[in-house]
Amino acid sequence: MARFYPYYNTPARDRGPAALPMTEKRDTLTLLMASNKGSRVFLWVVLGGGAFFFFVAVLFVIVYAAVRSDNRADFGGFGDRIAVVDLDGVIVDPKIVVDQLKKYGDDSSIKAIVLHINSPGGGAAASEEIYREVRRLRDEKHKRIVASIETVGASGAYYVASATNKIYANEASIVGSIGVIAEWYNYGDLIKWAKLKQITLKAGEFKDTGSPTRDMTPAEKAYMQALIDDMHQQFIHNVAAGRKVQDDQIKGIADGRVWTGRQAMPMKLIDQIADFQAAVEDTAKSVGIHGEPTLVTAQPDRKSLLDLLFGDVSDFIPDRAKLMQSNVGFYYLWK
Repeated sequence: MARFYPYYNTPARDRGPAALPMTEKRDTLTLLMASNKGSRVFLWVVLGGGAFFFFVAVLFVIVYAAVRSDNRADFGGFGDRIAVVDLDGVIVDPKIVVDQLKKYGDDSSIKAIVLHINSPGGGAAASEEIYREVRRLRDEKHKRIVASIETVGASGAYYVASATNKIYANEASIVGSIGVIAEWYNYGDLIKWAKLKQITLKAGEFKDTGSPTRDMTPAEKAYMQALIDDMHQQFIHNVAAGRKVQDDQIKGIADGRVWTGRQAMPMKLIDQIADFQAAVEDTAKSVGIHGEPTLVTAQPDRKSLLDLLFGDVSDFIPDRAKLMQSNVGFYYLWK
């Protein structure tokens, strides 16, 4: 009777690696090892690449958030809050401050605004624009807004402060300087020395008034002085309206002088001697906030590498309009 042994009758290469000759065993093992090694390399490439892209994405989000965080208010805490708006340095562009004032004025959770001032003033129109917004918040929105003057709150900065409900200042703070100034350099003699000629064609006698290449005529001086006197009267009237006094009460001290906070107190230019912390605490009490108030602050925008790469870079490029702009400026500025 015949017996069958299927396994042993099967060709060696079909029985698995153990039944293969030594040479074929080595070849098979080499192929298996190469296959496993290739799989491991591929797996590490996938994992490493994924980790790298994840790291780059997280880094980008962190950097982007850090750059943009300066444009967002710090809304830490809950309940009633007090907003702090900084008016710092020379007033040139009112947009940042005005936008912050409008934002906080429309926020019902903001019970009061402290305008933290450390500025010598600046452009006449720019100062007036901030003043108008402060008056609107005080008189139309009925939002309590106060000024806390740090080192200096003079000229255009005092103009703005006068529109608040209350002005705080340190004893050594500099306040006042109610006046207007316009100045520029005349380099006409330098042009003559260099044997250059300024050629100007105009239609209108006063079109090039204030040209830095020549002296002013008597008529031009009278014209410019009239502009400055009118701005001065606006300054006096608006400060008086803000402080709720008669124009004559401000006119008598509107000669450009500054005073310390201690001197300004009896003159009614400020309302209380107090530092910033005391101003915040007093303001919190006035609007019914008990305990330590929650402050909301916003930082001004700043240019960064990301802004240069992906944002507006027009401020860094001197276009033709900027190069041509050499007109006389009028300033509520203490110098």
